[in-house]
Amino acid sequence: MKIAIISDVHDNLPMLRMALQRCQEAEGLICCGDLCSPFVVKELGHGFARAVHVVFGNNDGDTFRIASAAAKFPQVQVHGEYVELDLGGRKFSVNHFDNIGRAIAKGEKHDVVCFGHNHQFEITAVGRTLIINPGEIYGGLTGHSTFAIYDTDTGKAERIEL
Repeated sequence: MKIAIISDVHDNLPMLRMALQRCQEAEGLICCGDLCSPFVVKELGHGFARAVHVVFGNNDGDTFRIASAAAKFPQVQVHGEYVELDLGGRKFSVNHFDNIGRAIAKGEKHDVVCFGHNHQFEITAVGRTLIINPGEIYGGLTGHSTFAIYDTDTGKAERIEL
């Protein structure tokens, strides 16, 4: 099972649309926060037909409207600030903040820990746990618009640059 992992959209709809086109092979999508505006959820809902799991970031100001927009799409679930998911036989921990994600990864209770926030793409192993920061869809801070695809069968992740 392939899982697309995105973060830090920051309202950049053109780059989000490109990312969604590139991750159509994935059977699920995780968003690690900072969509920013509720209208980003509509792009996720229309652009990806399979399960979408969203956590809030520090720039998701109107969480009520983001959750309300998600309720219109049965495949989009907003989990608040943190969620643990079982996908393809792997246990995921998802939140927005890198410092929280790194602390969780040290416990080695999850197969994959996903986070964003610092906009820096990273795939690192901490013991048996894989850390994935998909970087930023936004592209404005690093100059790179990136996301990751994780394969639950192989346990490997790859960087996708737009």
